[in-house]
Amino acid sequence: QVQLVESGGGFVQAGGSLRLSCAASGRTFSMYAMGWFRQAPGKEREFVAAITCSTGNTYYAESVKGRFTISRDNAKNTVYLQMNTLKPEDMAVYYCAAKNTRPVVTTKYDYWGQGTQVTVSS
Repeated sequence: QVQLVESGGGFVQAGGSLRLSCAASGRTFSMYAMGWFRQAPGKEREFVAAITCSTGNTYYAESVKGRFTISRDNAKNTVYLQMNTLKPEDMAVYYCAAKNTRPVVTTKYDYWGQGTQVTVSS
C-alpha cells in the first residue's frame, strides 16, 4: 500500500509558477513510477507527466512540454511537479499517483492522492 498526499496548489496569475509536491508513505517509494494527472471541471482526468523508478526517465503530455518538470527525491519519498508559464487552461485539480508496472504514460495507476487545486487567472 502507498498513501499519497499532494500539496502546493493555489492561485496564480497566468505566466506564473507553482511547485506541487506529493509525499508518499512506505519504504518502497523508490520502486514505484510516479505520475501527475489533472482533471478540469467537466473533463476527463488526463496524464500530465511521469517519472520512472529506476532510470528516472521522464515523460510529458504535449500540452505541458517545456513548461512543466517532474522530479523525485527518493530520500524524501517525494515527487514534484514544477509548473512554469502557467496558462488558464492549466487550471484543474492535480493528482499524483503511483504504480510499479509499465507503461507509465497511462491513467491506469494503482494508488492516488486526494488532489490539489490549481487556479490560474487570465
